[in-house]
This record gives sequence, structure tokens and C-alpha cells, in this order.
Amino acid sequence: MWLQQRLKGLPGLLSSSWARRLLLLLALLLVAYWYLGAVRVRRGAGRGTEPRGAAALCLQAATGAWRAQAERGDALPLPEEAAGAGGGPGPGPGLALAGNGFLLLDVAAGRLWVSAAGSGGGPALATEYPALVRLRALGGRGEARAALAALRDGAVRRVRCVQTRSGAGAGDCVTVREEVVAHRSRPHLYLQRIRIANPTERVAAFEASAPASAPSLGGRFTTSLEKVEERQFLLSSGRLLLAGSPKVVLMVVAAKKLVSRVQVAPKSHFDETVLSVVYTSEPIEVSRLEETFSKLRESAKKEMLEVMQMGVEDLFQEHQQTWADLFISGVEMRKITDSHTPSSETVNMTLYYVLSSMPAPLLDPLISGEDREKMEASLNYADHCFSGHATMHAENLWPAKLTSVTQILQLSDLWKLTLQKRGCKGLVAAGVHGLMQGMVLSFGGLQFTENHLQFQADPDVLHNSYSLRGIHYNKDLINLAVLLDAEGKPFLHVSVKFQDKPVRLYACEAGCMNEPVELTSEARGHTFPVMVTQPITPLLYISTDLIHLQDLRHTLHLKAILAHEEHMAKQYPGLPFLFWFSVASLITLFHLFLFKLIYNEYCGPGAKPLFRSKCKKPCSLQQTSLLPRLNWTYLK
Repeated sequence: MWLQQRLKGLPGLLSSSWARRLLLLLALLLVAYWYLGAVRVRRGAGRGTEPRGAAALCLQAATGAWRAQAERGDALPLPEEAAGAGGGPGPGPGLALAGNGFLLLDVAAGRLWVSAAGSGGGPALATEYPALVRLRALGGRGEARAALAALRDGAVRRVRCVQTRSGAGAGDCVTVREEVVAHRSRPHLYLQRIRIANPTERVAAFEASAPASAPSLGGRFTTSLEKVEERQFLLSSGRLLLAGSPKVVLMVVAAKKLVSRVQVAPKSHFDETVLSVVYTSEPIEVSRLEETFSKLRESAKKEMLEVMQMGVEDLFQEHQQTWADLFISGVEMRKITDSHTPSSETVNMTLYYVLSSMPAPLLDPLISGEDREKMEASLNYADHCFSGHATMHAENLWPAKLTSVTQILQLSDLWKLTLQKRGCKGLVAAGVHGLMQGMVLSFGGLQFTENHLQFQADPDVLHNSYSLRGIHYNKDLINLAVLLDAEGKPFLHVSVKFQDKPVRLYACEAGCMNEPVELTSEARGHTFPVMVTQPITPLLYISTDLIHLQDLRHTLHLKAILAHEEHMAKQYPGLPFLFWFSVASLITLFHLFLFKLIYNEYCGPGAKPLFRSKCKKPCSLQQTSLLPRLNWTYLK
């Protein structure tokens, strides 16, 4: 009965204008919530659903180990376009590069970039030479592919899964694995390793387009078959034009000969490694073509025979060890709390691509002993590098996206210019090893002075957690990390890895008011609080000279030393009292106005009842019949 009476009162409730508006607003909010929720569910389902089909399931199994490598920061998954369609070269939005400073391979497009001999710069000359072998599956029903940049191995890896018949399972797919490297310690050599696994009951056939036999060569290159000491390889010669110059750069490529059709028997696999040796000349006049071509061909033949006599696994291990030594240094992003700090993927991608376009003079066996000692000295103690503010938030130095080889070459030039202008000329002259060191120093704002290494990061941006590893200090390696405790307060963690005989290293926090701490090679390392001085000075000092650090406190002439949270409280004290008083006043006035509207609606003159009366008679008649009774009672 109570519910029935209330439902009968709904027409009276809806008779007011504010009630109708409120119900309309609620209806609109429900519709919007339902629509946005459906969109979110559809997007979540799209992300969570794995690709269907036998080829996709095969690809998922073949690349299962890649996810763990990416989580460790050892690899970068590349866009699907970077894996290549396998049918022929062609530029696309995917970018997969392998380089060593002299050669640069655009794996997705199958294009080779080189540098002129003696130029000292990066591989800025694009060639029309099809650098890689392309495999096209014959009779395939469908394909799935993926690509990965292996940072510590300096390689681009691609996987293709070819479905051999319709309605087949994952076991009826042929897997094609490729690995492309530009050898780090042999600048003229690049390798393409191909492995085809056929677990099916049928013969798998592929059409192979070898680099030197590709129809796109046209008349730009001439190719001949060379036979030396019972070994055969193809020798291609061509020329590169220079914009705005009458001179030309000559190029000779020696490549291993590959059959044009590959057949893999059932339940077997096919393995092949294509070796290619590239030599270029310096810009020369046209009159010197024959003489220069002859020298380049002899150099290419000599090195080709040398690498063909070596084991392929030895060449790969030699290359991987060099890259692993290079990536002893690096940057690791642990926790990012703002949108301006580059992600771990962005940092690793920038390091890999920039280093791939830099030569390594320290690995050159022809370098003089004096030049080597000079480069190593600069690498071990880069005096006055890096001066200026940290580059962590420089978006043009750590771009979130790179889509072309030209962009990478421009980024490499920008990094070299930035480091040269910030006191790091010696590191830039040391090539790829020095550039890695300079990029790590610049990221955190580390600077070498005459007597110490100082960490001069901006205290206001220490809400991000990151670590800088492999910082060369003499012959030792220092790891420095900015970490956050359980309350979100930053602190510094320092550890040392001694490379030679142990050397005493000391460190103290900002101001050096406390006694310097001796750094050891203990795994747990050492922690330092983040103190901020007025005026601002570096947050940490590291030196081999204990007396220097003890004297340093007397030369800084500080006004105050604050804990990091005290400094931030002074920097951002919050909004003034007048602002909050104004907000509170507006809220109070709004509620008073709302109360007045409700009161006038139900209690003011002409107010309408919220529910109908329970009386069967009109209320006016009932009130009139009660008046005589009340008067009689009063008189009585």
C-alpha cells in the first residue's frame, strides 16, 4: 500500500520543472556511461585477443623468448612493417637498422648506406645496392611476421611463419628466421644469417633474390663471378654521385653466392649465412676510376677470402662481444611520474640507433699507439664533460619516434654537436665508445672537473627513478641511481666495479658537511640522502682525493642545507589563503541559493504538494466541516 501511494504521487513530482530537468540529466549520464563503457570493452578486447590462425600461433611460439628480453631492456620489439613482407624491398613506416659507423643497413627496406673512405663521418651516402637476400615462399597460404632489435648483440632479428596449407595447425607452418648484423670490429663486413625450419610433411620451396643478381641493379652496378682458391663469390662495382660536386665515390661489394631457389625437405632445416664485404673510395675525379676500382676490388677480395676461411659462429661471437662491451654503460628508467621524461624504450632506441651510426676508432688495428692512448685517457676521465644542465628532458635528443635513416643521421650529428659544445670533444673523437659515455653523463647531469666527478641534477626533477651504469672513472666503472623510498622521497645509490687493482674512491653528498664515505665493490652499494643547498650546488661528489673532498666544504660558502622535501615545500608552498577562502565562499553561496530554490518550490506561496492527499473529499470541504466542531468545543 505504501508503494502504491508513492507511485500515485509520481505525477505530482514530475509536474515540477526542476524534477524533469534532473531526470533528463540522469538519463543523459546513463547513456554516456553505457556508450563509453562499451567502447572501453571493445578496445580492451582488441588488445587482449591474440591473433588467430596457424601462422599467428606459430609466430607466438617462435617469439616467446622476446618478451623477457624486452622486459630486461636487452631488446626492442619493432613494428610489424620492419619485419618485411619478404616479397621484395620497399620503404615502409617500420624502421629496423643494423650499423657499425661505416655501414648502415635499413633491414626493412633492404637498403645499404655507406660512408666515403677517410671522411670520418657517419654512413650518409645512400646506395641503390639491394643489400639483403629476399625469400618469397612458393605456395604459402598465409604469413605472420615479427622483428626485434637486439641491443646487446647489435643485431636485427626477424621471424616469419608461413602457413603451407589451409586449415592447418601451428605444426604445419614453416619458420624462417633471419639475423642481420653489421660487424662492429670489422667495419667493412655485414652478415645475414638465414635458418628455415620445416616440420611439415611437405617440401617447402622459396625463391631467393640474391643481392648481386637483383634486377633493380640495372646499369648502376656491374657484377662478375670470382673464383679464388676454390671459393666463389660475386663481385659488384658501382659509383655513388655526390650532390653539387663533380667527384664520385666508388663502391665495391663482394658477396657470397646463393642459389636462386631454396628447397627444404620435410622434417628438416636449411641454414645459410651470406657474407658481404663493402669497400668505398674517397671522393675522386672521374679520370681516376680504373685505378681506384682496381685497388678496391683487391681489398674486397682479400678480406672476403679472410672471413670465408673463418667460422661463421666465430664472426658472430666476435661481433656480439664487442657490442656487449659497449653496452656495459647505459641508462635504465625505473619509475616515471611525468610525461616529459623519456621512457625506457625511447632511451634504449636512441642509444642503439645513434651508436649504430658511429665508427669505432679504438677498434681499428691501424690506429697509432699515441692516438689510442689519447682516446683511452679521454674515455677514462673526460675532464669538464658534461657541462650544463642535464639532457634528460631534451625531447629533440631523446625523440619518441624515429621513422627514417635520415632522421637518425641528423640525430647523430645533433648529439655530436651538443657534446662538443659541452666540453666533450675528447669523447666524440673516441668514436662510439666516447659517444656512449657522453650520452650517459649528459642524461643525468654528471660532470668531471679537475679533481672530482659531480652529480648536478636539478633537485626539482628527482621524482623520477633511474640509474646510470658503467660511468668510467679512471679504469673503474661507477653505477649511480636515483631511487625513491616507500614515502616517495629520493635518495642516491652508488656502487663501484673495479676493473684493475682496487683504487680508493670517496663520495659525499651536497655540501660535504659529513665525512666522505669510502666506496667499495660491495653488491649492496652505498646510499646518500638528497640534500639541497642554497645556493644550488651538486648533489654528490666522487673523487680519489679524500683531502680534496674534506676541503671542499670550506669553499662552497653555503647559506643553508635543506632536505629534499623541505626544499620542495619551499619551492611549491601551495595556493594562497585568499584562493581557498574564495572557493569556500562560492560553494557556500551556491548551496544557500539551492536551498532557497527548494524552499520556494515546496514551502513558499503557491507551492505544489509533493504527493497527493489521502483524503477522498476535497480538503477545503473537510476543513470547513471541522470549524463548527472546533467552535463548539471552545465555547463548551
